[in-house]
Amino acid sequence: MQELLIDVKENQKNILLVENGKLIERYIEEQGQDRLEGDIYLGIVKDVLPGMQAAFVDIGKEKNTFIHIRDVIPKVSDETGNKNEDFTNYNIRDYLKEGESILVQVKKDSTNKKGARISAHLSIPGRFVVIMPGEKFVTISQKIEDEQERKRLKEIVNKYIPEEMGAIIRTAAIGKTEEDIIEDLTKTIEKYKKIEEAFKAEVKKVNSIKPKILYKSENIIQRILTDLMDQDLNRIIINSSEIYEEIKEKLKEENKKIKVDLQENILDMYNLKKQLEELENRKVWLKCGGFITIDKTEALTAIDVNSGKYTGKKDLEQTIFTVNKEATIEIAKQLRLRDIGGIIIIDYIDMKEEGNENKIIELFKEQLKKDRSKTQIVGFSKLNLLEMTRKHMCSND
Repeated sequence: MQELLIDVKENQKNILLVENGKLIERYIEEQGQDRLEGDIYLGIVKDVLPGMQAAFVDIGKEKNTFIHIRDVIPKVSDETGNKNEDFTNYNIRDYLKEGESILVQVKKDSTNKKGARISAHLSIPGRFVVIMPGEKFVTISQKIEDEQERKRLKEIVNKYIPEEMGAIIRTAAIGKTEEDIIEDLTKTIEKYKKIEEAFKAEVKKVNSIKPKILYKSENIIQRILTDLMDQDLNRIIINSSEIYEEIKEKLKEENKKIKVDLQENILDMYNLKKQLEELENRKVWLKCGGFITIDKTEALTAIDVNSGKYTGKKDLEQTIFTVNKEATIEIAKQLRLRDIGGIIIIDYIDMKEEGNENKIIELFKEQLKKDRSKTQIVGFSKLNLLEMTRKHMCSND
């Protein structure tokens, strides 16, 4: 049984996803936190930098935002986008001019050192489909594995999506009727049309064009609810009457029946205080007696696997493989719990048999299926380090 628990204090919201009493996901939203990710703006191009194939764009915030040519030119692939393009074949000045208006979406929030990262490739999320104006591809979540279902969903979306738009079919679309998907697609396209109309109306002002927000993305709670309402969510418990009403209204809009309770002392449930305290630990013990350590840096997250107290009963290779297997299951769990994103490097205990490395990768892939976020395992490097990436669900890192 899955429950979404929302504990609101003066300075922050603790958003906890619990399965049979065990914490499986945790997000924090600080009070007054100005999250821009997902917001859509009318921006004004300030500086074009041909040497960097990039530009700075004013969206009305303290720091100008940054856009690279890969986020300006049309995507060339439905799988890799523009990642593999040779950008020396392009000139940013052919696409952006100082002083011009541009419709952009924030892809990564600003930090103390840098302004936000933006893109001209917009994505408007619906419940079952994400639409991408200006794209030509209809892609489907990798977590939808059944080939017949993939084919059915693609046929429905291809049939009704306008030619000038692309789309991503979300995992929540599994098993949904054609009518459900058409309704969601229609609502999401309408949302975009209002943004486009607002942009055109502002641009017509000519001499008085100013940066302006045109679309505010869903907050963390709304986004998580959108993701979970079609999964196995059984109950929502909140200690804030304001958020209680907000959630009830959203469920009513989406015609979803999920039990919602208003309750105090949420963190006293399921020994949650202790479970939350454990998330602050750098070291995580494994049942076998081994342990992992998790160290986050600005560039990447390094995870180290150690045999600890475990000595095993058979040969050394089997002992190492047992620790690495248990570590793999725990790492997948911790990535989700701590919402660790970006580049992740895992230093397993060295295995002599190449077949064991492949078994670890397959086990890891299986465990990551439980993760709602997008993950990619690159593989073991020449230094025997497992490289992977994971997209943050909601954090500002």
